[in-house]
Amino acid sequence: MEFVIRLADALELQVIAEGVETREQAQMLKKLGCRHAQGYLYGRPMPEQEFIDYLSGKEL
Repeated sequence: MEFVIRLADALELQVIAEGVETREQAQMLKKLGCRHAQGYLYGRPMPEQEFIDYLSGKEL
């Protein structure tokens, strides 16, 4: 994984880790140089309207 992250960095590509579920995974990715991640650790998938409401600050 570290090689892929370094290669992408050398090619000026962004790496986004998917499926991050634990703080340990996030910490490991950060140590390896991965600056972007998504997954249940950060938030669950939601329907479009619920996401729009979330962004606009409405109560869910």
